[in-house]
Amino acid sequence: MKIQLKNILFSEKIATPFRWGLVLIIKLFFTHIEFLTGLSRQDNRRVETESSRIPVKSLWGRNMNLMYCLLISFALILPDAAKAQKDFSHVPGIVVAYRPASDKIYLGTPSICILPDGRYVCSLNEFGKNTNMTLIFESLDKGKNWSKISEFNGKQHGLFFHNSTLYAMGVDQSYGNCVIRKSSDKGHSWTTPTDSGNGLLRMGDAEKGYHTSSVSVVIANDRIWRPVEVARKRGKWGDFESLVMSVPIDADLLNSENWKTSTRMALDVSWGNQYGTWLEGGAVISPKGEIINILRVDNRAEETAALIRVSDNGELLSFDHEKDFIRFPGGCKKFNVRYDKYSKRYWSLSNWIPKEFKGHNIERTRNTLALISSPDLRNWTVHSVILQDDNVEKSGFQYVDWQFENDDIIFLSRTAFFDGENYADNQHNSNFITFHRIEDFRNQEHLVLKNIKNIR
Repeated sequence: MKIQLKNILFSEKIATPFRWGLVLIIKLFFTHIEFLTGLSRQDNRRVETESSRIPVKSLWGRNMNLMYCLLISFALILPDAAKAQKDFSHVPGIVVAYRPASDKIYLGTPSICILPDGRYVCSLNEFGKNTNMTLIFESLDKGKNWSKISEFNGKQHGLFFHNSTLYAMGVDQSYGNCVIRKSSDKGHSWTTPTDSGNGLLRMGDAEKGYHTSSVSVVIANDRIWRPVEVARKRGKWGDFESLVMSVPIDADLLNSENWKTSTRMALDVSWGNQYGTWLEGGAVISPKGEIINILRVDNRAEETAALIRVSDNGELLSFDHEKDFIRFPGGCKKFNVRYDKYSKRYWSLSNWIPKEFKGHNIERTRNTLALISSPDLRNWTVHSVILQDDNVEKSGFQYVDWQFENDDIIFLSRTAFFDGENYADNQHNSNFITFHRIEDFRNQEHLVLKNIKNIR
């Protein structure tokens, strides 16, 4: 009977009207009981007990107050329970987290990490109306099921695992301080960045703040390399300077003094008025062994990425605008690039735009996710479409973070998709974080949907 009642209560089709109907029925029931027992507010009869004589009126008042509190709590809890029971079988992938568009709170910046014991840990942040929260989830069964294990203030975090410790690096608020946290219990609890010795790496101020995303991190020259951006006019999107931070592999990563910051570099408008800004760069090692910061470029005329070189000591950046802007499928939207030593290719998942979806705003055309690769970071091949929906305005598979796992790629998508009742607010304001797996991804190397050459 309990199971049947639970199924009724949490049925998506009737949960909301049933909830308020239940409140009304129970209230009427107790009102009727009050009438039948002759309990009125003027009746001050007493009930004899073994230990004391307690007014019936007092007992009734206490019980009714308790009952109303329970009813109110029940009414408030049911919406979340019903939400959790929604049928998302039509949504691509496995749903990790969900927010209905009506909340005006959206889900973004997914990051995923595979721990040595095989568990997956992921982070994501809320954005939108009055929120500044990062949520941590784990899966113990290869992504089939996910559970929330912790949360903390901040956003735009990316996860990485180093020296038996899980780290989350991002900002404490939009255009705020650059911070890092660590977890010694696989993501269940985290340090708090209180000062320069405990995770507060760089401070923003009234003129500038920091920006980043879940970007790729590499180890080279006995250092960890991690790009971020500075917003020169705090709170204004697009006015970004790129930089790369690095730290010795055996140092205390929470101590800001151990981190070296490169020079900062802004996109120069004299290079061409088609270039708006660059942002959300990730670290990768070039075929020549150079540290490269590969960035998304806001070019609404042609999908473009930028390759900024970092000096071996981590102090200087260099960029040749005549050859280091490259045509990159999906380069106007955020992407991560990683190198696979087995195929000897660089791989990514990006929002490439097939010809049937051209003609829309390039930066907001995110309804296609494609698997792409390159032998040299400059010449790219689109191999296959992994996810796609026809609704350009309301669907998006974006801000993908991913990892190699043996012959597979596992990834998280910031997904905007129809939830069974309503569409996402738009393709950017996503209502899902979803998990996916590409099996035997190297077998797709021979598939070619499009080749993009950059001979300069």
